[in-house]
Amino acid sequence: MNDLKKRTKEFALMVVRFYITLPKTTEAQVLGKQMLRSGTSVGAHYREADHACSDAEFTSKLEGGLQELGETEYWLELLEEAEIVPSDQVKGIKQEVCELTAILITCINNVKKRKRENGKE
Repeated sequence: MNDLKKRTKEFALMVVRFYITLPKTTEAQVLGKQMLRSGTSVGAHYREADHACSDAEFTSKLEGGLQELGETEYWLELLEEAEIVPSDQVKGIKQEVCELTAILITCINNVKKRKRENGKE
């Protein structure tokens, strides 16, 4: 789990660095700040999950992280489709959104599967 802690922090730093490069236009800054908020909160949700007291709390926090990843992807799509930034500039971040999404979904499904196997669901 330490790898995911590190990876979500690196993702937050990737988002911060990307935000810094955005044009200073109003629309770029408004969309960018939304992306900055959601993108940097993924790691915070993961850290909360890492300290969860129950499986239910753990999955709830990870699901919050999933929501933030979805929101981050949305803001990136708007920045790209509004032609504020070129597609190649968001490609790496969007790829990491997809990979982190898959990882969090796997973590959630593993907990749910374990609960089913133990007859707790």
